[in-house]
Amino acid sequence: MNVGILGASGRMGQAVIAAAKQAGLNVTAAIVSDQSEHRGQPVFASLRYQTLSELAPHQADVLIDFSLPQALTDNLQHAQRLKLPIVICTTGLNAQQHQAIDAAAQQIPVLYAANTSVGITLLQQLVKLTSAALPNCDIEIIEAHHSAKRDAPSGTALVLGESAAAGRGQLLDNVSAGIRGDGVREAGSIGFSVIRAGDIIGEHSVLFAQPGERIELMHKVGNRTIFAQGAVQAAQWLTQQAKGRYAMADMLALNTLLKQLA
Repeated sequence: MNVGILGASGRMGQAVIAAAKQAGLNVTAAIVSDQSEHRGQPVFASLRYQTLSELAPHQADVLIDFSLPQALTDNLQHAQRLKLPIVICTTGLNAQQHQAIDAAAQQIPVLYAANTSVGITLLQQLVKLTSAALPNCDIEIIEAHHSAKRDAPSGTALVLGESAAAGRGQLLDNVSAGIRGDGVREAGSIGFSVIRAGDIIGEHSVLFAQPGERIELMHKVGNRTIFAQGAVQAAQWLTQQAKGRYAMADMLALNTLLKQLA
């Protein structure tokens, strides 16, 4: 299988290149922005960095996007033009950009994941279940990342917040307290605490607290290869799917597993 990687010169792009090669896939396109200093430079002996407009038909079977939010529109347009499945791992997307993903999914297979870790996908389900079982407890989401991360709360923290809200039949937008600051806690709200320091790769915990007890669900990443491996696994799976919008939970068939355990 031939893979094209968007945002190939970044930290995650480099990790995906390594993970794809380790999985026995061919990295046939390493995409950077038109302004990138890496354009035209070698990735390895048989491949050079190129721009999206230089991507040729049949050069790749699937795209993995670890670029920036402002590149999403062009990435989706080219994926549709070339009829390529695309795994989107870019965080910090707004509502309009999610609408663009929905529109593209009417033409091609699209998998969006704010976090491609299998562990985070499982954590989402645990958060939803716990929130439903404890409808009156307070919920706080604490996340920590490296000092250069741009968006806050992280995309993963927001996804966990959406899972917590969904467990109660709510929308996060209606119950989010945002990043926790001054003031008395509003009952039923979901708050976020954000840490940006050093080289922390990614840590998320969800706190469920009520008088007399609390539950903490936590996920920590020790190596970026976890995200890269998950993205490659998602890309391999997506090439076998019909057009539509998918998530990591679909790839793992979690709904089927939950029914089997019921």
